[in-house]
Amino acid sequence: MREIQKAALIGLGGIGCAYASRIMDTEPRLLQVVAAAKRAARWQQGLQINGRHYQFTLTSPHGPAEPLDLILVAVKHYQLPQAILDLQRFVGPETIILSLLNGISSEETLAASFGWEHVLYGLCLSVDAVREGNKIEFSRAGKVYFGESRNEHYSPRVEAVQRFFRRCQIPHEVPLDMRRQQWWKFMINVGLNQLSGVLRAPYGVFQQLPEAAALMQAAMAEVVTLAQALGIDLSSTEIEDFMQQFQTWPAAGKTSLLQDVEAGRKTEVEMFAGEVCRLGRQANVATPINQMLLFLIQTKEKMAQLRC
Repeated sequence: MREIQKAALIGLGGIGCAYASRIMDTEPRLLQVVAAAKRAARWQQGLQINGRHYQFTLTSPHGPAEPLDLILVAVKHYQLPQAILDLQRFVGPETIILSLLNGISSEETLAASFGWEHVLYGLCLSVDAVREGNKIEFSRAGKVYFGESRNEHYSPRVEAVQRFFRRCQIPHEVPLDMRRQQWWKFMINVGLNQLSGVLRAPYGVFQQLPEAAALMQAAMAEVVTLAQALGIDLSSTEIEDFMQQFQTWPAAGKTSLLQDVEAGRKTEVEMFAGEVCRLGRQANVATPINQMLLFLIQTKEKMAQLRC
């Protein structure tokens, strides 16, 4: 497969900005940001990322377009249907689409529209970006995990993306079992993201208070049980391993769901607890903790709308 020379990103949230800034620092002519009129107007004057001004090339989904080599999708889960519509004109015969969304289902949604021949599995971990308006700060760019479902041997498109990430100095890894890797991150998000939003708590609360940590682990345990019922190679030792790693995370760090709750925005709870409960019903696996979290966070969203 040829080298990636034309890339686009859709979604300039914390994660999108973290990786867009890396690309701009190393290969600025490669990148364009797909943005409809309302968002383009908001970003027309650029963004401040880690104190540096970035002026992105903004491309309308409704204007002239040409096929791209790589599209990075970094929108929120509930924004994915619109993103798919906005990307239609940019996908050609050799376009690679890499999702950086949370959850375990965005690739299937993208493949339903564009075909699996265009879609790779992907996720990012340990990005601690915090966004306030047009200012984004992060101390860690984390790592992008990506690949085919199985990666005993790297496919040509995996190798092409790998070379692109090396050029742009984006930390990355190609796991052997990408689906297992996705469920591992899903387990973390279901516990940490959701409880942080309910408790309005940064990482340090879960590092220091055993009661908070126990709640987080209980939500994660439901994901492990569900994964095993669905044939995913995940075990309870993954929770123990994560808790050890988690102690090194910055105590003041905030999850994306907590930032959404604080800003009164819609959250991705349907992709976390909602997905756990839906799959639990299908697999006859009880998920009472995630059912409670679903109701709690949905209530918070509605209270924000009503200004309660």
